[in-house]
Amino acid sequence: MSASYEVRGPVAVITLNNPPVNGLGYATRKAAAEAVEQAENDPVVKAIVLTGAGKAFSGGADIREFGSPKALAEPNLLSLIARVESCTKPIIAAVHSVCMGGGLELALGCHYRVAAPGAKIALPEVKLGLLPGAGGTQRLPRALGVEPALNMIVSGEPVLSEQLAQVPGQVLFQKIIEGDLLEGAIAYALEVADKRPLPRVRELKASHPEAQAFFQFARNTVGAMSKNFPAPLRCLEAVAAAVNLKFDEGMRVEREGFAHLMHTPESKALRHAFFAERAASKIPDVPEDMPQRAIQKVAVIGAGTMGGGISMNFLNAGIPVVILEMKQEALERGVATIRKNYEAQVKKGKLKEDKYQQRMSLLSTTLSYDEIGDADMVIEAVFEDLAVKEQVFKKLDAVMKPGAILATNTSTLDVDKIAAFTQRPQDVIGTHFFSPANVMKLLEVVRGAKTAKDVLATVMALGKKIRKTCVVSGVCDGFIGNRMIEQYSRQAGFLLEEGCTPQQVDKAVEKFGFAMGPFRMGDLAGNDVGWYIRKRRYVEKPELRYSKTADLLCEMGRFGQKTGAGWYDYQPGKRDAIPSRTVVEMIEMHRAAQGITPRKISDEEIVQRLVFSLVNEAARILEEGIALRASDIDMVYLTGYGFPLWRGGPMCYADTVGLYNVVQAMKRFAKNPLDDAKFWEPAPLLARLAEQGKGFND
Repeated sequence: MSASYEVRGPVAVITLNNPPVNGLGYATRKAAAEAVEQAENDPVVKAIVLTGAGKAFSGGADIREFGSPKALAEPNLLSLIARVESCTKPIIAAVHSVCMGGGLELALGCHYRVAAPGAKIALPEVKLGLLPGAGGTQRLPRALGVEPALNMIVSGEPVLSEQLAQVPGQVLFQKIIEGDLLEGAIAYALEVADKRPLPRVRELKASHPEAQAFFQFARNTVGAMSKNFPAPLRCLEAVAAAVNLKFDEGMRVEREGFAHLMHTPESKALRHAFFAERAASKIPDVPEDMPQRAIQKVAVIGAGTMGGGISMNFLNAGIPVVILEMKQEALERGVATIRKNYEAQVKKGKLKEDKYQQRMSLLSTTLSYDEIGDADMVIEAVFEDLAVKEQVFKKLDAVMKPGAILATNTSTLDVDKIAAFTQRPQDVIGTHFFSPANVMKLLEVVRGAKTAKDVLATVMALGKKIRKTCVVSGVCDGFIGNRMIEQYSRQAGFLLEEGCTPQQVDKAVEKFGFAMGPFRMGDLAGNDVGWYIRKRRYVEKPELRYSKTADLLCEMGRFGQKTGAGWYDYQPGKRDAIPSRTVVEMIEMHRAAQGITPRKISDEEIVQRLVFSLVNEAARILEEGIALRASDIDMVYLTGYGFPLWRGGPMCYADTVGLYNVVQAMKRFAKNPLDDAKFWEPAPLLARLAEQGKGFND
């Protein structure tokens, strides 16, 4: 049942019923249109209330139909809205909980709208690189006013119903109903049942006293804020059409804008990311109704940068945390940092004082393993060394209660080896947080060979609760993200040897859209971290070749921002990266010692070598089953490594370029005597897909 129909006295009630958010799929649209028809033909019915079952009025288009012929099948959304608008009996939208996208456009097609307080109202299409395509850009400015409507459409952010009801001159909501919404809506329907003519939003005028100046100012502002995304400016032009043109002409501008944006690479990338985020939470062999373990208290081992950041995630979600350290001063330092982070949020107005106090009241500390045994989950965030992890996990195995989840925040080490230090490998899992852990969205959830399914299900659900994007990874050196970034960093090193400066490489990659180039990123993370991993590689994988420039940099003590010098120079208390003459001289001396004549390298080559190195390693990761799907790899890079969102992640970008073209570029790089020819052999999966003319997401 996708819409129900009942008559209460002289009022017909149509209830959209398509869980979870009453998406306006074909069956729902058809049932709603038929119900309007039925009510119109019933002589007993004087007015109609349209509402949604469960926890939403309507979340808009049914995402399961995205891009399929069903989305356009009649009645499509435009036809349904036209049917509602042309009804000869008043239709009152009773809005509650969630009213977004097509759901709001449908409500705007009704003659009247009443709302429960606290309903989230939005036109979020811009977040998918689109604009509202069923009259939203034409009706919302008429119902709400041009400025507030433009802000909503361009930002895509939800606004509460009671706030919108207070906008001067608005006719978006005739009434905010406290108490029982349906009873209130029926009472309102009886009030307006005989009023004629029926008000239609399309017949109102959208006006602004200084329209030309306002839109010019808005173009400058929106253009500057959205330079890599075409949708916000298209949204603005559609709203301008609502002011400057008649309704039907404005609708034509909206439809043309929607059709154009639908085919842009940016919108395809944003839609890909939208579906990728939803797909990442699905694990083929773990049922969605898998029973989970209760997590009411968390212990964190280590009060350093990672331990403190990890703790904040749980405190933010209202989960008590106990932090364990070896020394009292380390504990005090860690707690002081957490306080400082929260106080900065309070100062900026992002956190209320009482919320801050409440979070801090959930935090306790200890120097003894015996005092954490009652925690439901423990996360180890100690130094990245297997011998250190072994000591910690043997102690945890001895003190933690049966059924507690034992998690390691390792970024590269073997989770199966760590699990083997305990008598309960089924309870061990990797939770790789990204720094700063209280800010970064990504959480790589590393599934060991013996990790129990209920442990995996619990950690995935917990990740959602602490507002992380969780991606499952199998066990390998570096998991998904760091295994790929190692190849990216190797290429960055070879580029220095061949003729680039750190600044040139960073600039090219940042122009492509990365938040930060590889050398600025190294300085931020600490160059000694990579040095430590390379030293391990030299022993374990002597066949792997690296540029020696990064080792030489570390031998000079230039570990990055924390030492005031890395690939760049830094002034005390500032994070601005200043090109370093010392570093350029070191690179030049290294080239001379190796007998390398530098050459001019284009930005295009820099970007292709760095990005395609990610793609080739990712194809191997996918084939080995370390990642479940190509889109999971994209989520790792979009949420953890600053890959440009409008390019959709490395796999989506490779599909956009065409895998045939990627392979051709790799063949060129393999001929470079200073590069690693073996690495540039296309991964078997990549070669196979390129040959078949397919993409990773096919």
